[in-house]
Amino acid sequence: MLESDQQASELVDIQGRLILIKIGLLLLIALLGLRLWQLQVRDGHEYQEMAKDNRTRSIMLEPARGLLYDRHGQLLANNVPSFNLYVSLEDVNDRDALVDELIARLHFTEKDLVDKLSAQRRSATVKIKGGLSLKEAAIVESHRLTLPGTFIQPEYLRKYPIGGYASHVIGYVGEISEAKLKEEEYQGLHQGSMVGQYGVERTYDRALRGVSGRELLEVDALGHKKQSISVRKPSAGDDFYLTLDIRLQRLAEDLLEDEAGAVVALDPRTGGVLVLASRPSFDPTALSGGLPFAEWKSLLNDARHPLTNRAIQGQYPPGSTFKIVMAAAVLGSQTAQGTDEVFCQGGFRFGRRTYRDWKRGGHGSVELIDALAQSCDVYFYKLGNRMGIETIASYSKQFGLGQKTGIDLPSERSGLVPTGEWKRRVKNEPWYPGETISVSIGQGFMTATPLQMAQVVAATAMNGRVVTPRLVHAIRKRGTGMMEEVVPSSSRQLPIPPAVFQQIRQGLEAVVTKGTAKRSQSSLVSIAGKTGTAQVVALRSGPEKDIPKEFRDHAWFVAYAPVDEPTIVVVVLAEHMGHGGSAAAPIAKELIEAHVKFTSGGEMASEEQIESVGHEDGVESSPKPLEERPSL
Repeated sequence: MLESDQQASELVDIQGRLILIKIGLLLLIALLGLRLWQLQVRDGHEYQEMAKDNRTRSIMLEPARGLLYDRHGQLLANNVPSFNLYVSLEDVNDRDALVDELIARLHFTEKDLVDKLSAQRRSATVKIKGGLSLKEAAIVESHRLTLPGTFIQPEYLRKYPIGGYASHVIGYVGEISEAKLKEEEYQGLHQGSMVGQYGVERTYDRALRGVSGRELLEVDALGHKKQSISVRKPSAGDDFYLTLDIRLQRLAEDLLEDEAGAVVALDPRTGGVLVLASRPSFDPTALSGGLPFAEWKSLLNDARHPLTNRAIQGQYPPGSTFKIVMAAAVLGSQTAQGTDEVFCQGGFRFGRRTYRDWKRGGHGSVELIDALAQSCDVYFYKLGNRMGIETIASYSKQFGLGQKTGIDLPSERSGLVPTGEWKRRVKNEPWYPGETISVSIGQGFMTATPLQMAQVVAATAMNGRVVTPRLVHAIRKRGTGMMEEVVPSSSRQLPIPPAVFQQIRQGLEAVVTKGTAKRSQSSLVSIAGKTGTAQVVALRSGPEKDIPKEFRDHAWFVAYAPVDEPTIVVVVLAEHMGHGGSAAAPIAKELIEAHVKFTSGGEMASEEQIESVGHEDGVESSPKPLEERPSL
């Protein structure tokens, strides 16, 4: 009995222990289940995203930038394949070590690297260098273990096959700045994106740069690519056909040679810019590739100011070319009739000062047409004094002086049309009558850009019709391949009778046939124009050869042709080159004759005649030679 009771007691004890073990197991299973629920259900999405971030990288894919052509399809700006070096900073544990390795392998300067890497947030992807050579790209790929976070991205490099020609018009591209990244216009771009910095590249940057794509990559522990997960292809930018005739543009810049100055040529009927030349120029390909700081600083400090577009930013006294506006003011305000004679004896005495004519002995009695043909200063001194500065200013502004022309380029300057109110406001001084006399021949406070003077001449050639200058003729949409022609801006008509312009045009024709610009006569085409000599310093004496060049006069010549049905307006401004008739007029003549020869075969073709250049997925094909292309 005792043994039986003992066995029963042990059995009960074992069962109790089993129950405790079961309860413990159930509690353990419950705790494990709770933890699994916490990891997989409650916090699962967060851990999934963290794991995904640790094994993937999102890379921006830059689109091919739209191409630029001249009016005949000559390529002005292209894209060439290039290798760019990026660093994903979240894969770099020791930035100093990476800097040392890049300096040793690729010969970077420490300052450039530290500046680019230190200012960026931890998760940033930083573009270190663009346009790597094949050798440099191979070095990066062969040292992946010692260059964590680095990767090579194939992208396009902007190229300008015509060199420095038309550089101020075309412009250049460069890496976007931190300040611009914050602007609404550049939302969606990233550090290292290339954007237009100057010229047409800047004005039409949004359409030219296209839309970026994106690639999702699987990467290893060092941030190096293992495989591509997904790709959204970039969309290439639109192609632009400019109104420029690059043949005339080259000729204009070559004719200026090494002299500083500007040449503008317009189609007065449409406002299309045929030539917009400025010398000295610069190499846009070098600037787009990123100049070393020392070279960039040298370019900025160059005393000849190669980055200034003199055609739209150079503000010069217009000299005697301003007599076109003065003639319109004289006739339009009825200060005098075209047949009224003014006697010129070589000077005009006003107060205690004599304002001299360029011709020492004077011109005798002259009417308006003769005053224009011989550029008689005294004629305009006397009538300008009779009109007063406010009337002169009013007619000047009607022609568009003192205000921007509205050309589709950034940073255009407005020049200056002075008035009594302007002088009181700016200089806190009254207007003196003698200052009106100086303004009457385009001197004193009066300034204008070469493009503004081209607009003045175009309005005169077209009997008072003013059209805004423009640079874009057509746009090819990459997405559809369709060509969209850009309609010229609406014109405005000056409130000046056509008979006034008829008399002025007779005077401008006489300038070339028997006046101060006989050297611009042509056997190919009839030309009308006006010379101008703008003083840089007042009242100097002695032979011109004895005057330092920086103090010599600027030479102007403005013209249009043919006289009866004008198709081209040309303005030449040669800095410190003396007389317009000898320095500027021959350049204009040669340019006009070249235009006549070039256009004898026909004008720009319609958009249906422009064939495809052969783009596929943003890859640029080789452009056709000029002679094989249809005329635009």
